[in-house]
Amino acid sequence: MSSSFHTEFQPLTVQPQEIEEKSFEIITEELGPHDYTPEQFRIVQRVIHATADFELGRSVQFHPRAIEAGIAAIRAGEPILADVQMVQVGISKPRLEAFGGDVRVYISDKDVMAEAKKENTTRAIISIRKAVREVEGGIYAIGNAPTALLELIRLVKEGIAKPSLIVGVPVGFVSAAESKEELLKLDVPFITNIGRKGGSPVAVSMINALSLLATERGE
Repeated sequence: MSSSFHTEFQPLTVQPQEIEEKSFEIITEELGPHDYTPEQFRIVQRVIHATADFELGRSVQFHPRAIEAGIAAIRAGEPILADVQMVQVGISKPRLEAFGGDVRVYISDKDVMAEAKKENTTRAIISIRKAVREVEGGIYAIGNAPTALLELIRLVKEGIAKPSLIVGVPVGFVSAAESKEELLKLDVPFITNIGRKGGSPVAVSMINALSLLATERGE
């Protein structure tokens, strides 16, 4: 027994590259005038492409040294330190591996879970402490846990953590917007956004855009 499905709508194209290029054309047109530099806009484009959210795209904030710091860290093979597995899974690995880099996440490590239970705190907080102990520098990609971002900010202020770049875009209703407001006050390279919106796909899109820019620097 066979069945057929028919719709009057037909996609403009089924070629992946053409779909992406057309998407970026639409994003550029619909976003309109903005104050982003060309390289910053490459990141904003990817954020909007991943979320279809122009309000979120317009809210992206960059530390003046963010792009250069991110590109330099990737090209130096520094690791990406993700707060959750969703960020780790989404990041394009081959471009990082070409420079000797990788993506690490500690939130499900047994020692992290045990310490979080012992201290009656979040695994996200303990995982950030472990990341800071194990890695000098690195790019922190936080898309899910405001507590992770707040802990990283605390460790930076105390001079314990010295990240090369913080991509801090946690989503949520409890402490998410506030954690990003605190990040904006730091004089370390960061990329963030204003408000409650964010999430793992946003963090992933930012890291992938940076790795593309890093790759292009070497061409």
